[in-house]
Amino acid sequence: MHPNAPLKLSDTLIKARQAGEEREAERRAKELGLPYVNLNISPLEVEALALIPEARSRDLQVAIFEANESRAALAAAKPGDSRVLELIRELEKQNRKVVVCVASLRGLNHAWESYRFATKPTKEITGRVAIEKERVQELRTKLVGLPQIEAALQKFDYQEGSVTEFLEVTLAGALANRASDIHFEPEEKGVKLRYRIDGILHDVAKSMPVFFYRKTTSRLKLLSGIKLNIQNHPQDGRFTIELPEKAIEIRVAMAPAEYGEIIVLRILDPDSILSLTDLGIREDDLALIQIELDRPHGMILNTGPTGSGKTTTLYAFLSAKKTPEIKIVTIEDPIEYHLEGIEQTQVDEEGGYSFANGLRSILRQDPDSILVGEIRDQETAEIALQAALTGHLVFSTIHANEAAGAIPRLLDLGVKPTSIGPGMNLIISQRLVRRLCEQCKKPMSLDARQLKRFADFVGQLPERVAKANYAEIKLWRPEGCEACGNLGFKGRVGIYEILVTDEALEPLILSKAGETELARYAEKRGMVTMQADGVLKALRGITTVDEVIRETGQLLW
Repeated sequence: MHPNAPLKLSDTLIKARQAGEEREAERRAKELGLPYVNLNISPLEVEALALIPEARSRDLQVAIFEANESRAALAAAKPGDSRVLELIRELEKQNRKVVVCVASLRGLNHAWESYRFATKPTKEITGRVAIEKERVQELRTKLVGLPQIEAALQKFDYQEGSVTEFLEVTLAGALANRASDIHFEPEEKGVKLRYRIDGILHDVAKSMPVFFYRKTTSRLKLLSGIKLNIQNHPQDGRFTIELPEKAIEIRVAMAPAEYGEIIVLRILDPDSILSLTDLGIREDDLALIQIELDRPHGMILNTGPTGSGKTTTLYAFLSAKKTPEIKIVTIEDPIEYHLEGIEQTQVDEEGGYSFANGLRSILRQDPDSILVGEIRDQETAEIALQAALTGHLVFSTIHANEAAGAIPRLLDLGVKPTSIGPGMNLIISQRLVRRLCEQCKKPMSLDARQLKRFADFVGQLPERVAKANYAEIKLWRPEGCEACGNLGFKGRVGIYEILVTDEALEPLILSKAGETELARYAEKRGMVTMQADGVLKALRGITTVDEVIRETGQLLW
């Protein structure tokens, strides 16, 4: 027999015994209807462990392995023990919601070994990520630009550094660089971290260690109220970053993937709520919108893909409409920003509060204006249109590529064409393109053929467009400077098309005309397409033609 055989057999027996203990703990958890946790492999927060003295923890055969100011995850070998129940009550008196999990004694022993690293609980145990004013200023100064963030994350000590320190760097870097989303993407040998800035994803870390990512995942779950023991289903939550001048909410979306849970953090900065005049809508289109906003009833529908700025536009409409004399109620999924002076409600499918049911309930509240976050089904569409026909101004969104596509989409949902024409006031479609950095953009040289092409384009526009603004044909290109993080772009602006659904359009709706026919008719009636609006913004030095092509396809003229 090979001399190593007994050792291998011993290892096999130990592993089998360990696996048996974990299976038994998992079985007991199932019997009790509680989650199971394997503390031999699950991330452990030392600061949370210290919430219970070591002697008491060992005596009760428990361990707090994760915690914040409002929640505590307690692993217990005997969760029904009267002394454990007393401990739970003590924690609940501290205004903490206690999540009780079943663990094996071997797993608890593994957790108790970490007491040697534990000190008294620090400010790190918190339900909100609070960054001190001086720290904010320091990080914002140091982390402007993607190279600076990459360098900071390369230097970060994942062995000794805390999750809170890592989140400070990651979140402050995202805020300093105007990121809208933070993406954690686990791969075979590490975890990639990316920021979405002005709609484009950028790598900022390519090899975050898996063990540290597990800790980060657990912390984010606790912060955002997501269930700790579920890893094979998508989950959503949110938490808050406390800054000296404002609070910023972070929406968390987690989903299972091949090498672990992928996470996207959506940054909901209240400063991104724009006024009507800040949206970038051309003066002539804005005049059309203002006419419809002044009407007491009807529907204004916004279309476009996810991330095209529909919610921001509708919030601007609500803010423009808001006065003390009228009541505005919303039903959203989820509520993205909290608007002062507007009553906002959120869909709760499990509780039976869907868009359709919520809309019925809202109509009983005697509102003047209503925002329905999204029309997804026939029932919601029909109730919303009926509300528009009976004295309410209704705002909503629907998924369609172009403004004209919203009408066939409603017909596909089963809405009667006789309701669409009379109930609809306006359909808007939009995309977001990157703004050129005003500090470093450079003029482009155009040849005679290009100059004529753009001059002909301007000449064919409807009379309502102020063509004098485009008398000098000029385009600009990105350069890159310190102000824009060397990207050449800073911020985004909407490009829009506005379809007014007047009486002349109703015969086409009643005949169930297709999107192409509706769009052709709208353009004959003076609609400026999204692509044309984008080119006009390029001619005014706001964006580039390449940006417009990226969002709308090759130029059609």
